[in-house]
Amino acid sequence: MKTKIGQVTALGLLMIATAALAQSKPVAGEVAEGSLKDKTLTFVSYGGIYQDGQIAALKEFVDKSGVTLLSDGPTEISKLQAQVESGNVTWDVVDTGDFPPYVYCGKLFQKLDFSKIDTSNIPQGQISDCSVPAMNYGVVLMYNTEKYKDNPPRSWKDFFDIEKFPGSRALEGSGDLSGGMIEQALLAAGGSVENMTVADIDKAIEKVKALGPDTIFWKTGADSQQLAESGEADMIAMWTGRAMTAVKNGAAYTPAWQDWLVVMDQMTIPMGVKDPDAAHALINAYVGKSAQETLAKTTSYTPIHKDAKPEVDEVTAAFMTNTPDKLKLGYQQNIKFWVENFEVANEKWNALMAGN
Repeated sequence: MKTKIGQVTALGLLMIATAALAQSKPVAGEVAEGSLKDKTLTFVSYGGIYQDGQIAALKEFVDKSGVTLLSDGPTEISKLQAQVESGNVTWDVVDTGDFPPYVYCGKLFQKLDFSKIDTSNIPQGQISDCSVPAMNYGVVLMYNTEKYKDNPPRSWKDFFDIEKFPGSRALEGSGDLSGGMIEQALLAAGGSVENMTVADIDKAIEKVKALGPDTIFWKTGADSQQLAESGEADMIAMWTGRAMTAVKNGAAYTPAWQDWLVVMDQMTIPMGVKDPDAAHALINAYVGKSAQETLAKTTSYTPIHKDAKPEVDEVTAAFMTNTPDKLKLGYQQNIKFWVENFEVANEKWNALMAGN
């Protein structure tokens, strides 16, 4: 059978185009050799062991791409807003909390170009228009074993029960809204999280206030870790990474995993960033298998690449949140409610932080 030259040419062109398309499709963790030489990127996160682990996770990306990577922080939405409004954006990739990428998508954070980021290995439901997860972790109730001995707290309900479990408490007071913690306070106050209203936020905040004047509101993860290592607070709501490090450093605390708050920081690119392609390349490298394994090994935070299998010690493994038993005990906050009511909830939460 004879084939016309035109048919061969058309078929050849189609094959070349298909091959080119396949080659151009990003693969998580991969970056072209020297592709970002003479370029500089500033990565922003929350400091401490977490940000150190993120920088370590990006070392292969830095070495191979040739980029100069600067580190800044902590992440503050007010600072980012000032940069965007002034047209002088100096932060290229920003690690944020749960809510900002939803609340400020298209305003402070640009919609991501997913033709430049391989998201095929990220857990379903964790990607938004303006973000991909940085990792998974939790807020867990850590209690002083020497204080409570044979009668330890077992849940957030016990955390808010100052009569049955007397002692000092510590909660996050960084300024970031904690919807999950508000929901737990509401439940402890006898309320329901189904069909929540703004009035329920007030009820929950009153429950937090009822913990008493000795309540400590820590500002950074390092603060919470110090509280555990010094034994200053009897119960502490802690990020799992900080909790793990405190235990490794000898803190006599142990977790109560019931209803631990499921959390994920998120990777975003600000509006007006000077080199969006380079910023996308960083995120694509960060969500790769090797990078996520490095992150997990150095921080104990749970990797978001489904094939990541970090080699970690026994204590670190104990604070990973992606095991079947931990997943059964996890508590998912109602993100839809908090995004819809973010401004009023944030105002009320910040008033509490200010002592009002």
